[in-house]
Amino acid sequence: MTADRLPNIFELTPMDAKFRDDPHQVLDNLRSECPVYREETAGTYFLTRYADVRATVSDLEMWRDPLRAEEAAVFQRRMLENAVPGETRGETTSILSLDNPDHARIRQPLARALYARVAKGRPNVERIVDVALDRLAHEPTFDLMPEFCVPIPIDVIAAILGVDHERLSEFRDWSEGVIQGLNPFRTAAQTEHLERARPALTDYFTEMLAQRRKHPQDDLFSDMTRLQAEGLPVSDAELRINLSALLVGGNLTTTDLIGNAVRLLLTHPEELAKLRADPGIINAVVEEALRYDPPVDITSRIASRDIEVGGCPIKASQSMLVSLRGANRDPEMFLDPHRFDVSRKHHPHLAFGGGAHICIGAPLARMEAQVAILRLFNRFPDLRLSDPEEAPAWRTLPFFRGLQHLRVSAR
Repeated sequence: MTADRLPNIFELTPMDAKFRDDPHQVLDNLRSECPVYREETAGTYFLTRYADVRATVSDLEMWRDPLRAEEAAVFQRRMLENAVPGETRGETTSILSLDNPDHARIRQPLARALYARVAKGRPNVERIVDVALDRLAHEPTFDLMPEFCVPIPIDVIAAILGVDHERLSEFRDWSEGVIQGLNPFRTAAQTEHLERARPALTDYFTEMLAQRRKHPQDDLFSDMTRLQAEGLPVSDAELRINLSALLVGGNLTTTDLIGNAVRLLLTHPEELAKLRADPGIINAVVEEALRYDPPVDITSRIASRDIEVGGCPIKASQSMLVSLRGANRDPEMFLDPHRFDVSRKHHPHLAFGGGAHICIGAPLARMEAQVAILRLFNRFPDLRLSDPEEAPAWRTLPFFRGLQHLRVSAR
């Protein structure tokens, strides 16, 4: 592969029709012929080989904060538009882009509180999934994305946070609005929704934190205010920005995980038959869906020192984008990687990244997907694609992979 044929950053997103239809045409060629290369448009190195990606995301000395990136790293430094002079980084960006000590100071207590909620939250998830299924019970055909995959993650995180039931419809609206912040090509109407939702959600989080200090309840808001009262050095502004990040990132990716997994099972009836025969393999089904068609394309790191990756020298402060999607189909790691096989003996996939910045919502996403998939196929044993010949309607949101529509027939 010659330099003039290496894809630019836009050709590595679903904005490009070739990549959107089959990203692995591009990623396979890169991984075999040029697994580490400099993409000048974004000012970053692009990595596609499993060994390189895993080593990079697992390296605890790597940086995430775009402030540490060289000026040429335009893809990374575009995120500095939210930086406010005089404010600490923790109050202007979430843990997704923080380095230690701020990253550990905020993430560790938030993760402990969240995981404690997830550990006892399965009955709530089952209830929310059943409510969504009840809404579809008498429909012969429906679009699974807006009617099932989208509302479930929003309602689950609302229950964990402790959103008042009478405010749930508003919370859903704000949640869908702030997700547009990830869409650089949003319409004027979507931008208006974002600009209306973002301050409303911030005001609501402020209100709820104040309420829970006075009247604690059994929810994540109360957990975090109690920890603050016990001396946790995390401000309300830091809590708000990270709860918003949890809401935005977790909802979008879990929606896509459920949608992608259901589509894979419907288009691979022999694998669906394995699940029907033994529902106990649902964990393996979700893990194979995450490997085969993960909801997130890439993550990033910034070199904290001069290093060498795949024989390519990378200097301190230079940026790296690592292809989680490409790594998850590396034939050096996965036998017959382009085959969807729920019986696969798993090596660890990289759909959630890795290292200190591994996705904080991974345990919740896994549980939601397991419950949603099992209960969907139990409720609708004859579920099938409405038009098996219809091409998948993939979204064009850069660096994410999910369906706009998934039209199915239940009988």
